Amino acid sequence: MRWFAQRGHPVLGVDRSPEALASASAFGQTLAADIENAPWPLDAADSFAVVVVTNYLWRPLLPRILQCVAPGGVLIYETFAQGNETVGKPSRPEFLLRPGELLQACEGLRIVAFEDGFLSSPERFVQRIAAVRESGGGAPSRHGIAGPAPE
Repeated sequence: MRWFAQRGHPVLGVDRSPEALASASAFGQTLAADIENAPWPLDAADSFAVVVVTNYLWRPLLPRILQCVAPGGVLIYETFAQGNETVGKPSRPEFLLRPGELLQACEGLRIVAFEDGFLSSPERFVQRIAAVRESGGGAPSRHGIAGPAPE
């Protein structure tokens, strides 16, 4: 949130932790929600230019999270993958992506970048993806964050 807010973008942080929300409120709007055990807190029409998910996996919500990416919008998602149980937590299979699982979940989006493997500092196994929901126009849209495209 901080990175986007410092560049003038409006941001919304969603979490169930009051401590996390208190910290995040310095950078933008926050929404207290237990997205795993309560109704989805966003309207079906809510969509965002960028959706960022880090260190979080709750498989039943993957479709809802992807629906929040607006046409022309970007998804950036990184979380732990199988193999992480050999170096630390999380170690339970329900919190670790299977090989290629994030790619499969993002079917229908244009994949810009994907990584699946081991990172050494700190040691962890992750999957990362950057994907775009095409805008449906004829020409590819620009996906810069810094501002409007040059004339």
